[in-house]
Amino acid sequence: MDSSTIAQFIPLILIFAIMYFLLIRPQQKKMKDHQKMVENLRRGDRVVTQGGMIGKVTKVKEDNELEIEVAPEVRVTVIKSTVAQVLSKTEPAKG
Repeated sequence: MDSSTIAQFIPLILIFAIMYFLLIRPQQKKMKDHQKMVENLRRGDRVVTQGGMIGKVTKVKEDNELEIEVAPEVRVTVIKSTVAQVLSKTEPAKG
């Protein structure tokens, strides 16, 4: 392989490196942050689902589900990963 062949691959390598640092890496970080947020959900947190429903977590089930109270005495079961945002966190139980 001569230097002209290597020189032809340099732009492709640079494009891949730029794509990695501008697109792939930030997306992986965002996914990791979302996973951490979902794992730290607890009873009493106010959350927004991806569907736009706002509610208070009343029960964290083990099979990747949450029970959310969207109105007084109205509870909905949702999958944990559909929580888009936590509006307010409850203080951890002291004990």
